[in-house]
Amino acid sequence: MESIRQPAVAGLFYPADPRELRIQIREFLTDAKRREPLPKAIVAPHAGYIYSGPIAGSAYAQIVPLAGRVRRVVLLGPAHRIAFCGLAYSSDCGLRTPLGDVEVDREALYALADLPQVRELDLPFNGEHCLEVQLPFLQTLLTAFKVVPLLVGEAEASAVAEVLERLWGGEETLIVISSDLSHYLDYAPARTLDAETSAAIEGLQPEAIGHHQACGRNPLNGLLMAARRHGLRATTLDLRNSGDTAGPRTQVVGYGAYVFS
Repeated sequence: MESIRQPAVAGLFYPADPRELRIQIREFLTDAKRREPLPKAIVAPHAGYIYSGPIAGSAYAQIVPLAGRVRRVVLLGPAHRIAFCGLAYSSDCGLRTPLGDVEVDREALYALADLPQVRELDLPFNGEHCLEVQLPFLQTLLTAFKVVPLLVGEAEASAVAEVLERLWGGEETLIVISSDLSHYLDYAPARTLDAETSAAIEGLQPEAIGHHQACGRNPLNGLLMAARRHGLRATTLDLRNSGDTAGPRTQVVGYGAYVFS
């Protein structure tokens, strides 16, 4: 029997009511500015929408012109709940949000079967939020697409880059990396560290980004390595933290939006 993964954080990280969810996402997108050229990849944060939604909107606004082109989204994020080595995909054939179901591209996953760093592993997906919170943005903007959802555990940038190369494709494929930046620093130190991380991202320097700088360091660094090989340019679209959006200025979490084109 084919399984559809139910949402784990609807009503917690984002609205469970479809109408409210659509309105909120549209507000995030309306407030964002769109740039040229068209993106091959974006990086967006994955906290509760009240905290990181406006920053995520800055990234997703860039894919508005791709609505009729993108048919596959390669979606990578860090495993927060279960530690493992390599990259994992689940046995699910679909992912559900309040906006409906997104089909998992099982053929793309089968194409990774010979890579030793990739395996089927359901447990890390249980309760995980980093991929789920990206889906409503994609469902709002893209007309018809499948998703390749991968959680990244302990993995070298080269191992992640190899997976991205296998799935790179053409204009039909969009890569989305889900990552927040610094965690639980006070406001000023967080801004300083996040600015350093953004400079490393724009410089396509995975070796300059440590675990304390981004929870999604491993998938992010894999993208930076692949982007360097493909001659992409990274641009910072938005750089804020929870102290700027909806929280106190002590123990903030950093959020950045980036586009690769």
